[in-house]
Amino acid sequence: MGQRIDCDVAIVGAGSAGLPAYRVVRDAGLKPLLIECGPHGTMCARVGCMPSKLLIAAAEAAAAIRHAPGFGITVSGAPQVDGVAVMDRVRRERDRFVGFVVDDVQAMPPEHRLDAQVEFLRDGVLQSDQGHEIHAGRIILSTGTRPNIPDIYQPLGDLAIVNDDVFDWRDLPRSVLLVGSGVIGVELGLALARLGVRVRVLNRSGSFAHLADPAVRATAVELLAPELNLVQGARVTTVRRDGDQAVIGWSVGDGPETQERFDRVLLTAGRQPVLESLHLERTSMPLNDRGMPHFDPGTLQVWGHPVFLAGDVTGLHEIQHEASDDGRLAGHNAAAWPNVQALPRRASMAVVFSNPQIMQVGRGFRAYDAGSMAIGAVDWTRQGRSRVMLRNQGLLHVYMRRVDHRFIGAEMVGPDAEHVAHLLAWALQMELTVPQMLNLPFYHPTIEEGVRTALRQAVRQPG
Repeated sequence: MGQRIDCDVAIVGAGSAGLPAYRVVRDAGLKPLLIECGPHGTMCARVGCMPSKLLIAAAEAAAAIRHAPGFGITVSGAPQVDGVAVMDRVRRERDRFVGFVVDDVQAMPPEHRLDAQVEFLRDGVLQSDQGHEIHAGRIILSTGTRPNIPDIYQPLGDLAIVNDDVFDWRDLPRSVLLVGSGVIGVELGLALARLGVRVRVLNRSGSFAHLADPAVRATAVELLAPELNLVQGARVTTVRRDGDQAVIGWSVGDGPETQERFDRVLLTAGRQPVLESLHLERTSMPLNDRGMPHFDPGTLQVWGHPVFLAGDVTGLHEIQHEASDDGRLAGHNAAAWPNVQALPRRASMAVVFSNPQIMQVGRGFRAYDAGSMAIGAVDWTRQGRSRVMLRNQGLLHVYMRRVDHRFIGAEMVGPDAEHVAHLLAWALQMELTVPQMLNLPFYHPTIEEGVRTALRQAVRQPG
C-alpha cells in the first residue's frame, strides 16, 4: 500500500469548475484535496475562451481596415497580416492569462494539492500514479472534456487537429478545413478567413452556431456563410494525406464529389467527457451504457453516492461561467453532504464571438409555442445606431408569453450581441414582463433601442 492521504473532499480536475469547488470546500472549514494530472491554467485560459478571443481580435483589426472605405477613409492597399506576429501575440497573452491561474494554484497550501493521475480503487478511494492512496468522504469530478477525432480522419496524422492545437501555431497556415459549424467552427473559421487563410467549413446538417430559431439561423447563415465557404449537408467521402497536405472530398445529397486540398483539417464537431481513466466501473456508482454516472442535474450528485459532477464533464452546458457555477454548487453540496439541495441557477445565455455576433438567452426558440407566445423582431438593417457604425446587419427575435407578458428569451445575430445578451439575461433572471422592460430607460442613439423595438412589437401582438 502506498502513501495514504485522507481528506474531506477530493476534487479531481483543477479547471473552471474545480477551482471554485475547492474554494467553497476550503471556506466551509473542510480539508480539500485538489487533484490535477495535466498542466494548470484551466481549459478556458489555455486553449479555449481567451486565446480564441485573441485570435478573433486580430481578425477584427484586419476587418476594420478593410471596411474603412465605407466611412470615406482611404486605406492604401490591403492590410498585410504577419502570421508570425499574430500568433506570437496570441501565445504571449495566452501564457499571461494562464500564469494568473497558475499563481493562484501555487499559492494554495501544499497539503491541499496533488499533481497526479488518479483512478478509483473502490467507493471513496482513489489511487494515484505516484503511489498515493486517497481516502475521501466526498468526491467532486470536474475532469472536463476532450475533442472528438473521428476514425475517418486518422489517416491524416498530424494534419488533423483540434482547437487546442491552434494556439500553439508559430504561423498561420495557408488553408484550413473546419469540420463542424458550431461555436468553435464559426468563431475560428471567421477569424482565420479574415486573417487571410483560405477557409472551408463542412457541416453534415443544416445547423449553425446552435441557433434554434429558423429565421435567425437563416439570417446568420446568409451573413456569415460566404466568408466561411460553408457547405451544409456535406457527407465526407474521401480523406487521404498527400505529402504535407490533406485531400478531402465531400458530396451533398446525390450530387458529385468535390475535392480540395488543405494544410490542416480542424475538427470541431463535439467533445466527450474525460472519465475513462478514472475506472468508475470499480465503484458501485450507477453508470449508463457510455460509462457516464447517473446524476441529478439540480444538485449534481451521482445517484445514491457522495460524488458530484461539475463543469463540462456533465454535458449540460459547456460554457465557462456555467462551469464555475457548477463548481460552486458541487462544492456547496459536497460540504453540506448529506444535506444537498438544488440551488437556483442563473439565467442561461450563450454568445458566439463572430462579427456580426450571435447570442441566445434562456431557452430561446426552443421554448417557443405559437399558440401561447409572441415574437417581437428587429431588423438591424434599419436600426439607427447600427447604421451609423456601418454594422446594420442581422435579426433579433424576443419571445414573450402571451398570458402574462413574461419575457422568456431571445435569439439574435447582429451588432454588439454580447452586450444585448447580458441586458436580456438580467431581465430574464429578474422575471420581468415585457411592459416592465419597456418602462426601463433606453438612451438615444444606442443599439439597445433596437431591443426596445423588438419588445414593443412583441407586446402589440394580438392575443
